[in-house]
Amino acid sequence: MEQKLERRGGIIPLSPVFLLGLIAVSACVAAEFKKTKANDIKLDGKLCSLPSSPAFGLGIAASICLLTAQIVGTTFVGSGFRFRDEETNDNFNLNFKEKILGLLLLLLSWTSLGFAEILVGVGASMNREQKYGKGWLDGECYVVKNGVFMAAALLSFATLVLILAAAFAIRRRRRRRRRCAQVDGRDGRSTSPSKNFT
Repeated sequence: MEQKLERRGGIIPLSPVFLLGLIAVSACVAAEFKKTKANDIKLDGKLCSLPSSPAFGLGIAASICLLTAQIVGTTFVGSGFRFRDEETNDNFNLNFKEKILGLLLLLLSWTSLGFAEILVGVGASMNREQKYGKGWLDGECYVVKNGVFMAAALLSFATLVLILAAAFAIRRRRRRRRRCAQVDGRDGRSTSPSKNFT
């Protein structure tokens, strides 16, 4: 099974990342239109309340999907730093520059993820039911400002692009090193794992 996935260039394991990322982005966009609004606030003297809205569930779904996609993508990228050629059984390591590129893209994707999760988490929590006397904070009712969920959607999309870029960059380097190893094998040269292919 592993050989079959490797021959397909990692497309199968990256498909869930792409799908989950798109679900997260779509959920954020939908939450922007389904969130509670200021005219939904009900007043009873000095007390206020807000009903729950679909944006709460959409925000939770977006958060879970995006985090899952990031973890799967990071695992795929991490496994590519050291890999084994299925035909020659040789182990290969990426060189320093290749590792720096992969780590930089991972760092940017996790940073984008962090900001997206904050926006989605806060926005979703404000769309839970806010009861009289409790509100969202200190008895006060709050609604999400326009554009918060859209900003989360953009950050989610950026996270998806960065993690996929890191994964495909690692995959491309792996395929290039394997071709170099195969050429060296046909030419009768050593295919030592420590050899540096550029």
